[in-house]
Amino acid sequence: MNFMRLKEAARRVNERRAVRRTANVLLIGIVAVAGAWLGIAIGAHVSTTVGPAQIGMSLQPSWDGQTVVDVRPLGTLRFDSHHGPLRLSLSLDGIHADVAQQLLESPRWAETLPDLIEADLQAGLRELVIRAVVFAVIGGLVTGLIVFRKWRRALWTGLGSFTAVALVGLLSVMTFNPRSIAEPRYTGLLTGVPSLIGSAESIVSRFSEYRGQLAKLVTNVSQLYHAGTTLPVYSPDPNTLRVLHVSDIHLNPVAWNMIRSLKDQFKINLILDTGDIADHGTKAENKFVEEIGTLRVPYVYVRGNHDSIATQRAVARQKNAIVLDGAEKTVEGLRIYGVGDPRFTPDKTVDVKSDAQMLLDLGRAHAARLTPAGDDGKPAASKPSIEASPSPSSKLTNSTTNPAGSGTSGDSGGNKIPVDVVAVHDPTVGRAFGGASPLVLAGHVHERSTEMLPSGTRLMIQGSTGGAGLRGLEHDEPTPIQATVLYFDRTSRRLQAWDDVTLGGLGEQWVQIQRHVESEPGRTISPEPVPTSSPTGEGSGTESPFRR
Repeated sequence: MNFMRLKEAARRVNERRAVRRTANVLLIGIVAVAGAWLGIAIGAHVSTTVGPAQIGMSLQPSWDGQTVVDVRPLGTLRFDSHHGPLRLSLSLDGIHADVAQQLLESPRWAETLPDLIEADLQAGLRELVIRAVVFAVIGGLVTGLIVFRKWRRALWTGLGSFTAVALVGLLSVMTFNPRSIAEPRYTGLLTGVPSLIGSAESIVSRFSEYRGQLAKLVTNVSQLYHAGTTLPVYSPDPNTLRVLHVSDIHLNPVAWNMIRSLKDQFKINLILDTGDIADHGTKAENKFVEEIGTLRVPYVYVRGNHDSIATQRAVARQKNAIVLDGAEKTVEGLRIYGVGDPRFTPDKTVDVKSDAQMLLDLGRAHAARLTPAGDDGKPAASKPSIEASPSPSSKLTNSTTNPAGSGTSGDSGGNKIPVDVVAVHDPTVGRAFGGASPLVLAGHVHERSTEMLPSGTRLMIQGSTGGAGLRGLEHDEPTPIQATVLYFDRTSRRLQAWDDVTLGGLGEQWVQIQRHVESEPGRTISPEPVPTSSPTGEGSGTESPFRR
């Protein structure tokens, strides 16, 4: 009996020791991680020469791993370069004018600069990593000594800190994404955007290698810093067509300021408006659209559900406006087909038939007349011209004919209309064009998004370029002001890249630019099967928020 009691007591002692041992290991681990975190925050900083620039590099603990380039006062560039609890920050501390002058005077500076920058960056990053490891270990030792007051446990915390840093470093290397430098997110002064992020043609073509991307980025940043107030402009590229996509202005005059600024800075060739330029479609609002005539570039417009036929005619009277309502028009070499919204719902008191099935049927009726430009193997110039004909949407609205300036449309002799872009207001209508065009642009929902349809058609939904007008104040946070710069290759007329531009809503002052690169600009566009609706309405598609 005594033996059993002794055995039970021994078991309980062993269990207590195991619990204490586990608790000690966990405590050492927590102290090690905290010490490493503190050490990196304090000591992981270096200043190194990168080409003609003096660059400050630092590692900071962060919940989301990314690389941040700080170019004050112009703004910041962020790259989703890796995953992990460490953020790499780079700041432009100065320019070595003598080195920059030597590089510019050298006939081979464009060839030598990428190698020079790559070597300098590697040297700086090596020094930064060494400092981070050393300070992490020191941080673990000091923290362990303070907490435990024993050298043995302090050594264990130092070893734990080294292990934690090694694991974080391994995670960062394994998740490193060199392509991220082609898709920066810019926040800061709008005037610095084009030179900071470079042209779409450079991103898509010349930036195929990581070191070339990095060299171009550092060069742009250096030039901006060195130039001061005389910022370098975005140099036009004859092979790139720049289209500004705007939508849902809703009578906000701030939208015209943004559109004009983007037009000038990004050298926009064409503006495409996917509707709701007005709020109630009244005659008094027609004066608002006269700003279109001052932009001095083609302004392609499709009617939204807040725009009346009178609004559409007022837009059509502007000398540079092109109104599309069941019509195709070639503008700056780009074949654009537009469909006006079949509804007119200026406010919630107006009750019209506007179910999702009706919108899908409207879109499919138009899509049946179209084919992606170039899919028949003929160049755009050799395709037959299309005579004008009534729009299918005319059966659903009070409009029975296309307005002046609406372009050409129809289906002459059974020939389908080749198009590069389709412009509609409601995304529900837009989804019906899957397989009919490489790109469909829409608005209406006041929230930006993009999706690739199964056919290979990309549907891009724009937010509100007017911050949804006064509706932007109905929520806790003001609706942001949004527009997108689209870059097309003039030869293939396919989308190559786009910049999403976002400004803070009413009462806020900030701007952000997000670069995206089209991964397969030359993809094949395939027709999509048309689902058959059941008598009960099943399979009729998703509901659409009609009263925007």
